[in-house]
Order: sequence, then structure tokens, then C-alpha cells
Amino acid sequence: MRTETAPVARRDVAFHIHSQTNPALFEEQGPLVVARGEGVRVYDSDGKPFIDAMAGLWCASLGFANPRLAAAAARQYAELGFYHTFFHRTSEAVAELAEKLVGLTGMTGGKAYFATSGSEANETMVKLAWVYHAARGKPGKRKVIARDRAFHGSTIAAASMCGLPFMHREFGLPLPGFLHTLCPAPYRGMLPGEDEAAFVERLAAELERLILAEGPDTIAAFIAEPIHAGGGIIVPPERYFARIQEVLARHDILCLDDEIVCGFGRTGNWFGRETVGMRPDMMALAKGLSSAYFPISAVVVAPAVYDALREFNRQGGAFGHGFTNSGHPVGVAVAAEAIRIYEEMDVVDHVRRMGARLRTHFEEIGRASPIVGEVRGAGLMLGIELVQDKATRRPFAPDHQAGPTFDRLAYENGLIARCMGDVLGFSPPLIVDEADVDEIADRFAASLMQLERVLPAG
Repeated sequence: MRTETAPVARRDVAFHIHSQTNPALFEEQGPLVVARGEGVRVYDSDGKPFIDAMAGLWCASLGFANPRLAAAAARQYAELGFYHTFFHRTSEAVAELAEKLVGLTGMTGGKAYFATSGSEANETMVKLAWVYHAARGKPGKRKVIARDRAFHGSTIAAASMCGLPFMHREFGLPLPGFLHTLCPAPYRGMLPGEDEAAFVERLAAELERLILAEGPDTIAAFIAEPIHAGGGIIVPPERYFARIQEVLARHDILCLDDEIVCGFGRTGNWFGRETVGMRPDMMALAKGLSSAYFPISAVVVAPAVYDALREFNRQGGAFGHGFTNSGHPVGVAVAAEAIRIYEEMDVVDHVRRMGARLRTHFEEIGRASPIVGEVRGAGLMLGIELVQDKATRRPFAPDHQAGPTFDRLAYENGLIARCMGDVLGFSPPLIVDEADVDEIADRFAASLMQLERVLPAG
């Protein structure tokens, strides 16, 4: 623990519980005290710079100190620092952002609902799916199917939809009625001699087998990230969603699109659903919606879902759902400004160019490395899987700690990435330029070479 950061670190260890952090290890090692941000970099309290190639938590798309977003928040705080959207209340900015999101997502004729986190948005989609089926005389359709290695949030239902054991083990999750099917991971999931087309058919058949075993009249929805994020940056094979949605349509099951990470340009399209050919009934948005400068999320629903909600309450009831900060005026102002910036910078074209450059670097480095098994991803959402043997795809034994060791080495080299087991994640702010991309690649290469010297290969 450095002298300059010791007072802050001691207080943090004494009083603060950290998300997704081992408590005993944290007490031993203490925190990284982040003091300020500038563009794609953050600086610790000793002034050491780090290029944050994860945009914080996949979210600081416009960097860590954007003056336009700060100004938008300040203007709104000065005018109206809070109001709610219960009981018919709204503001011009809320109505405008809702209209903008319906248009951007392509959910023609749909409507938007605001919340404050991705977890809340995903849980809102589940509740709306229940309303949708109940209004159509099918109240027994309650179960939700997610996928192995999925991440959908930390609240109880959202965590139940996660396909990651560490999200379940302390809490007795998943709740009954939350089911999981196979992850569409070609690198790890394909059988010997199986091509991608056959793999897709097997995944679709397995989903249908699960639906039939549970009973189609009990299944409300299927939820998916277009590209798995926290589960290892997994891009599904071509036609995966086309085949999956044929199965869902056959059994009257809604498709819920978790765009929390993939939305707002991250994958090289405005939304991940365009990247993978997904046709959802609802979309959950967060993170890039405000570049994480304010806690805001949204759900955009197709007309049929809203019509069911309206029908359910035709006799005079009120939609029994809401959050104090839904449609918060400051969050709405920041989100609207973020979208204006994305449009002005032509975010889709920029991400495609910078993502291609970064991927080319990674692939060149990977070809020369004995421990890089696969480089994968889309746009500025890239993953690198480390293996002990490239030819057989044999992973490192857990006690080798390949991913965490890289994480430590990269940190020492001023690079923040993310290890998901032995998958290294890179999701830099979308404002990266060519020099930033080249620097990320250089620091990755240096850290990887150090890792190769301490890990067994072959």
C-alpha cells in the first residue's frame, strides 16, 4: 500500500464492501484509489496513468471526463434536479428521449420505460413478459430460459438468469422457474467433427427439448445478450438467433434482448441485435445509454407487449411497477446528450474502424504466441482466450491462474483489461483513436510476453 494512498485505502478497507471482490484478499491488498479521468485514461492518487481498455465496466463509452456530458448534467441540475414519472407526470426531455429510443432501436410503434440499472431493466422485461401472457389468457407461462455463461445482473431475478455459478452460490439461486440452456460458444462448445451449422442445429434442438420437457405453456420468455459479455465475449455462430427464434415462435415464447453491454455502438452497429440477426420483443438498455455518467436504463417494448399491458389494466388498474428515479431528469438529459455525441462522431463507422485495427493487432500477436487460443468478438468488444496447448485447445489448470496473472502484469504496465477466467476482455471507450488502439496492443503484447515466461505452455 503506497504512502500517498494509505489513509484513503485504510478507510476503504475498514468501511466499504466491494462488488465482485474477495473480502479477505481485499483486506490484504487494499484498493486502487482512482483520482481522476481524462479521455480513455484514469489516474490513481499517485498520478500513475492507466489506459482503461474496459471502459470501466464496459460502460464509459465517451471516456472518463467528457465536458459535454458534465455540462448537460449541470444545466439540468440547475433547472430541475429531480422529479418522477409516476401518476401521469413527465417532462419534455423524458418524452423526447423515449421517442428517440423507440426510433433508434427499430421497435416501430413501441414504447420505452425508464429505470436506473441494467438489472432493473432486465427484471422489468420479465415482469412485462408475465403481463403479456396473462393478458392473453395464459397466466401459467411464467418460466424464463437464459443460457449458460450469461450475465444479466445482480438483483434476485436478474442473477437467477445469469448462467455463472459465482452469481448463485452465496444466495441459493437461481430461483425456481429460471432455466438455462447451452451457451453458443463454438470454440468450447462444438463437438469433434461438428461444423458450425450442425452446432447451431444441436443448440436449437436442445432448447426445444428443454421447452417440451418443461411444457411450452409454462415458458414465458427467452433472454439473451447478443454477444456474451461477462461470460467470456462469445459471438454466436451465423444463423444461431434465426434458428432459436424459430423455436421460440413455435411455442409462443417472447425473445428478450439484453443490450446492456452491446448497445450504442459497442459491437459495430447501433445495437448488438443487428450484429447477430436477433429480432426481439423487448430490449433492455443501460451502460452506453448515458456513457455511465448517470445511472439510467430503459426497456423498449414492441407494440404487442404494450397492448397487453394496456389490456390487462383496462378495467381501471394501474401498472404495479416503478422506481423512484425512473425518467430522472438529469439522467435523461445526460443520455440525450450522449446520443447526440454518438451521432455526431458517427459511432458505428468509428467503432468498426478502430475495432478492426485493434483486432488485427491482437490476431498478429496471437499468431506468434504459444498461449493465445482464440481472438474473438465484434467491434470494440474483443476477447482473447488463453490456453496451455493451442493445437488441442487444452486450457490451463485453474491453479496456474493464467488470467489473473495477466491482469496483474497488465496493471503493472498501465493497462486495465478484464480477466474472465482465462479469457481476457477488451472493451475500451468508443472514443479511442488510432494511437490509443496501438498503445493498448503494445501494452497487451508486453504483458503477454511476461505471462509466457511464467506459465507452462505446450
